[in-house]
Amino acid sequence: MDTAAFVHLPRVEAGLRYLEPTPGKPRSLEFEPPPGVPRTTAVYRQHTVEIRDVRPMASSLSLEREGFQLLTAPTSVGDFEDEEAIRTRYYAETISLLEELTGASRVVVFDHTIRRRIPGAADRTTGIPRQPVPRVHNDYTVKSGPQRVRDLLGGEADALLQNRFSVINVWRPIRGPVQDAPLAVSDARSIDDQDLVATDLVYPDRTGEIYYVKYNPAHKWFYAPAMRADEIMLIKCYDSAEDGRARFVPHSAFVDPTTPPGAAPRESIELRTLVFFG
Repeated sequence: MDTAAFVHLPRVEAGLRYLEPTPGKPRSLEFEPPPGVPRTTAVYRQHTVEIRDVRPMASSLSLEREGFQLLTAPTSVGDFEDEEAIRTRYYAETISLLEELTGASRVVVFDHTIRRRIPGAADRTTGIPRQPVPRVHNDYTVKSGPQRVRDLLGGEADALLQNRFSVINVWRPIRGPVQDAPLAVSDARSIDDQDLVATDLVYPDRTGEIYYVKYNPAHKWFYAPAMRADEIMLIKCYDSAEDGRARFVPHSAFVDPTTPPGAAPRESIELRTLVFFG
C-alpha cells in the first residue's frame, strides 16, 4: 500500500481496546466461571487510533501483503437463519471463491459464527448469536494454527502440514449497510511480533490459543464504511509460511463516531477456513 496514498485516505478517530501488559500468560474462560473466579486475567485499555477508509485502495489489497481483502461477492443465500443453507450452499460458495482467488489445492470450512450486536448486553463468549468482539485480537497463533488442522483432520494432518496452509476468516454483513460496530482490520506489515501476546482460551473440554495485542502506535488500521451484504472481508488469521508474506491480521469491532442515530445494530456472519497449498 503506497505510503503517500495511505496518508491521504479518509479516516475516523476511534477507540480500540488493546491488551495491557500482565504478569504470566493471560487466559480467558469460555464458560461461566465458578463463583469468585474471574472470567479472564487479561486487562484492556482503550487507545484512540486513526482507522482509514480502505475503499479507495480496495483493488490493490493482497492477502499476501496486507493480509486482508475487500471483495464484492454476492451469495445465493438470502436467509442466514437457515442453518442448512449456510452449511451447504454458503460453504460451497466460499470454498469455490477461495480456491479461485488463492489457487489453493484444498479449502475446508470448519465453522461459522453469526454475530448480532445487542445494545447494552454483556459481551458474549458463547451462545447464538454472539456479540461482536470489542478487543484487538487474532484468531490463531503459531501454535494453535497447526493444532487446528490436527484437531479437525486427524490422520490427514501430518501429510497436510508438510506444505503451506493458511487460516482465512470470511466476514460478511448479513444486513447492510453496516454502520454500527463495523470491523477494523490491521495491515499485517505494521504488526511487530512483540505486539502479539499468546492467550489461552479455556473451554470445558479443551484449551485453545489466540493472540491478544499490545498497543503500538505504528499499527495501521482500516475499515470499509457501510459494508453491504454482497461484500466480504477476507482476513488472514494464520499462514505457515515464514517468507515475509502476511501471517497474522489483528482485528476488532469498534464504535464509529460517524454512525448515525438509530442505525440498525450490526449483524454479520464469519466463516473460518483452512486453505491448503501444494
